[in-house]
Amino acid sequence: MKDDKIFSELNKKIDELSLRIEKLNLAEYVEILRNPKRLLYVNFLGGVARGFGTAIGFTLLGAFVIYILQRMVVLRLPIIGTFIADIIKIVQKQLSIR
Repeated sequence: MKDDKIFSELNKKIDELSLRIEKLNLAEYVEILRNPKRLLYVNFLGGVARGFGTAIGFTLLGAFVIYILQRMVVLRLPIIGTFIADIIKIVQKQLSIR
């Protein structure tokens, strides 16, 4: 009787452990580690995606900053207006060179 209870508890624990392992996708992870070409391919694609996202993010942020600076020049803020105008001229000159 006592042994049956121990075995049933042990079976429950084994079932819980197998469910947790399935949720971790451990088999897929081990398969990727066993295949170096696939590991390099997955890491390469991840690096390309991160690089592309970074480039798009910096482009959008830079465009937003230039837009805000141009709006500040239009408002003709007395102290920083000239400074911002010089920055915009430098940026536009660099963009026209390329």
